[in-house]
Amino acid sequence: MTLEQLYLLFLEYPVICTDTRKITENCLFFALKGPNFNGNAFTNEALNKGASYAIIDEEEHNTSDKSIVVEDVLTTMQNLATLHRQSCQAKVIALTGSNGKTTTKELINVVLSKQYRTIATLGNLNNHIGVPLTLLSITEDTEIAIVEMGANHKKEIAQLCEIAQPDFGYITNFGKAHLEGFGGVEGVIQGKSELYDHLMAQNKYIFLNADDPIQLEKLGCYIKKFGFSGDNPQYFNIKFKNADPFVALEFEDMKVDTQLVGKYNFPNACAAITMGKYFNVPATDIKDALETYQPKNNRSQVLEQNGYQIILDAYNANPTSMKAALENFKNMDAETKTLVLGDMFELGQDAEKEHQGIANLASEMGFEDVFLVGENFWKVDSPFQKFKNFDNLKSAIEVSSPKKGSILIKGSRGMALERVLAFL
Repeated sequence: MTLEQLYLLFLEYPVICTDTRKITENCLFFALKGPNFNGNAFTNEALNKGASYAIIDEEEHNTSDKSIVVEDVLTTMQNLATLHRQSCQAKVIALTGSNGKTTTKELINVVLSKQYRTIATLGNLNNHIGVPLTLLSITEDTEIAIVEMGANHKKEIAQLCEIAQPDFGYITNFGKAHLEGFGGVEGVIQGKSELYDHLMAQNKYIFLNADDPIQLEKLGCYIKKFGFSGDNPQYFNIKFKNADPFVALEFEDMKVDTQLVGKYNFPNACAAITMGKYFNVPATDIKDALETYQPKNNRSQVLEQNGYQIILDAYNANPTSMKAALENFKNMDAETKTLVLGDMFELGQDAEKEHQGIANLASEMGFEDVFLVGENFWKVDSPFQKFKNFDNLKSAIEVSSPKKGSILIKGSRGMALERVLAFL
């Protein structure tokens, strides 16, 4: 079966499933493979549960006339996504960056959905599988698709751009994330910038944070840019008011009180405003979208529990986002402040230095009630309480709870520090 023939089949059955636990009637099942699973082995189960066809790449599982054998299932799904993207009228906005991708994507979506029919990446399904799945969810009436792109090594964003062929792009920032895969900060800059490289080569549009010196240095001469400050008429001017704890800002003489914690979320809101303005969303609708959006999934959530004000930022962490969170927490107006910080992953040979740096920063900022947890924080030279694993932290807090007041909880996803909430 050719790709074009498969696409006609997709138009007839436009729902894609890759997990037999989530099979829906008349879907197409793509039998993906990974280090610990082989979707081909579940072909019959998918068909029995209601899939119309199964796309597989192992002949031994071709036991039904509803099976379609291809050379490689993942490549086929990616190529199908590109063909679908080319056949649709929707504009595609791609965004990547070290920090704030998912929040920014959601903000852009709530703003643009005020005036357009939009779709956006679900959660953080932003890799070589998630991007094609997002593109394949574009429907006939979709006007704008917001596609988040994640990467942990060079050339990955370039590949995702070839699949998605974006019309617009935005990089949130360049930070110390996935240093192990990228080979250092310069590798991060090069890898994430593959989005801008693709857009410039295709003469497409870039939304640029003009307050980011690294982005200005790389793209300052490129005329198709939009920023958040400056006197150039191409720029949208947005004023930061405060963040205690929620970001307040002002644009077009309107104050916007968001439910976003921390000054580090200001550029994320600015990106959404900028794109809203570019796509002619009324300013009052932009304001309403930003003020009603509530973070979720452990991303800078503010919770009140048993006399504690909790800043739960436990979805992920790297040295850049950790520093920003500490700076914001330091500037908050609270009588008692406690830090619960977990290990930052994927730092490679920089892990020891970066964890020591965060411990030193917390000390320099004057924090006293600090709980450090994880294999890397366990090794730092610090006067703070250190715990090699979560169970040790749990035991200590159950014996002696932190002082009532504000608590910042932050660590990489693998640390699952939201578990602290259960015993505060």
